[in-house]
Amino acid sequence: MSSADLFAANQPAAPLAERLRPKHIDEVIGQSHLLGEGKPLRLAFQSGKLHSMILWGPPGVGKTTLARLMASAFDAEFVPLSAVLSGVKDIREAIAQAELTLQQSGRHTILFVDEVHRFNKSQQDAFLPFVEQGLVTFIGATTENPSFEVNGALLSRAQVYVLKSLSEAEMGQLFVRAQQAALQGIAFDDDAKGRIIGYADGDARRLLNVLEQLQTAAETARVARIDTQFLDATLAQNLRRFDKGGEAFYDQISALHKSVRGSNPDAALYWFTRMLDGGADPRYLARRIVRMAWEDIGLADPRGIDIALAAAETYERLGSPEGELALGQAVIYLAVAAKSNAGYVAYNAARAWVRQDGSREVPLHLRNAPTKLMKQLDYGKDYRYAHDEAGGYAAGEDYFPADMPEVSFYQPTERGLEAKIAEKLAHLRQLDEVAKNKKG
Repeated sequence: MSSADLFAANQPAAPLAERLRPKHIDEVIGQSHLLGEGKPLRLAFQSGKLHSMILWGPPGVGKTTLARLMASAFDAEFVPLSAVLSGVKDIREAIAQAELTLQQSGRHTILFVDEVHRFNKSQQDAFLPFVEQGLVTFIGATTENPSFEVNGALLSRAQVYVLKSLSEAEMGQLFVRAQQAALQGIAFDDDAKGRIIGYADGDARRLLNVLEQLQTAAETARVARIDTQFLDATLAQNLRRFDKGGEAFYDQISALHKSVRGSNPDAALYWFTRMLDGGADPRYLARRIVRMAWEDIGLADPRGIDIALAAAETYERLGSPEGELALGQAVIYLAVAAKSNAGYVAYNAARAWVRQDGSREVPLHLRNAPTKLMKQLDYGKDYRYAHDEAGGYAAGEDYFPADMPEVSFYQPTERGLEAKIAEKLAHLRQLDEVAKNKKG
């Protein structure tokens, strides 16, 4: 074997995401609103004319891929820069390279700037003369709103294209492509496949990286079929633990919390003072007391939250033993206060929903539109300003993503202030029904 062959053999294999990078726009999964027949970016490819552009979208949706495909389609030199790692010096070197390429081969240069929003004003200004001269075609990629992060002068010289996260169906297509190209020896249970796609959350790069990680783990473990149990073992998330004492310490915290929840002020005081006597850190107890106020009293008596926070602040000002009196009285108040975990349950339900759901887009009418570009994209169109509506309420207005099924996370109790909240919400829902019936 020659030294060149040996060197090649020792080269690490390219990551799966790189190996599966599309070679033609017809291979791109997703972005049909830009790449479908008659759509803007496909027309740009077909026109034979390069133009500067900004690709705005979340991670892993193909911004770099589209820029590379543009360079390939127009036989242009592709010069990438990362705004995280580059400065004005790198920009000058890229421009010098573009001039040299034009002189030697007559080829045009596409200057691709990843995460362009991380360049400051002077760095962005450095592109302008060369974009205006036509020496380079500028393609910027950003995950941030270009209206705020890109200079107006540069923005006016570039067409903005908005890319979207891949849908579940599109992620499924990518999953199949990855299996066929690189994972032929590994099978996936339907549940495991669904969880992997959900974990990737519309990010193609993340999906391919996870699949590559699973492939390595499966080959190491000599596993031919991946199920949810294997996923849990392989993709286990790092769990942070707070380890301040032994089992008895946590048993006593549990007893304190349950005594407050059970509305027994004497038992709550017993466990509180016993923990202080045992050397528990009052600041830790203060944090737990504030947590109790939010978890078990909540909106049934918002004063409980104020008292818990005031007690924690009092301890910070007075220290021990004076500050402990404030914490003790907060424990008493929380124990006798009206109880509700409706807010806690609602929060956990919403978190669980979002964790298993995809990243649904914010409806256009709910988006803010402080710039001309955003108004042209119909941001904020048809939004109803509640203060201008009867009773200060826009009856029938929808504040969820357009394709989201109806959910109801918060179910107030009939205790304390929440009884009033429940009455108000019921009244508002009636107004919504009336408005929807009129509209329908």
